[in-house]
Amino acid sequence: MAKRPRRPSKRVAIFAIGGVVALLVAVFLLIYFVVFPTSSPKPFTLTTSTARTSSSTAVATGPTSVSELIGHWKLVSGSQAGYRVREKLAFLPAESDAVGRTSQITGTATFSQHDGTVTISAASFDVAVNTLTSDRSQRDEKIHEIGLESSRYPTATFVLSKPLTVSASAVAGKVAHVSVTGTFNIHGTAKKETLPVEMSLSGSTFQAVGSLTFPWSEFAMSAPSIGGFVNVSETATMEFDLHLQRA
Repeated sequence: MAKRPRRPSKRVAIFAIGGVVALLVAVFLLIYFVVFPTSSPKPFTLTTSTARTSSSTAVATGPTSVSELIGHWKLVSGSQAGYRVREKLAFLPAESDAVGRTSQITGTATFSQHDGTVTISAASFDVAVNTLTSDRSQRDEKIHEIGLESSRYPTATFVLSKPLTVSASAVAGKVAHVSVTGTFNIHGTAKKETLPVEMSLSGSTFQAVGSLTFPWSEFAMSAPSIGGFVNVSETATMEFDLHLQRA
């Protein structure tokens, strides 16, 4: 009488399932560490030569006279703008932010001075968001189609909506912390926003650094998602580092 073939034991089946699960976890982690950055560029800050404090021990390094601010200024080399967002793979968030930046940014500002104060009476800036690049070419390609949709909306703009006045002593060789109000046009949607900005004058260069964090829906965008597997947080941050010199 022929023997009946032995069925795989339950233990073998459990080991097989465990092996499959372990393989899936390994693949997941591999994708996680390959797709997501483990480090990212830090937020913009004022340059060392510009970021002087108001303490008596701080010495300014020959800033241009504040009176020479009067007139028209334009953006120069060194200016950048971009985005910062936290991604996640399924339920697991990335270790650091996804950051994309571009130096394709143009703009001007108009300064005046009166009774010891400096006023920025007008300012406008244009950013070619379709030139944003990060550490992942796949991400750069995707934002042309989803989220920012930069192929459809290639330019983001900012226009100062009310004059900004600071004391002259707070700008020359030191750091002025101010609130700036203006209209951002991102993804074809215009919104008036107020954001904190640090600015200073050093040598012949005026520098302004700041950022704006907002929910995607505020500018009629949806948080990017790839197959429901790779997602981003519900808020995004726009950041900038502006360097201006006399036009």
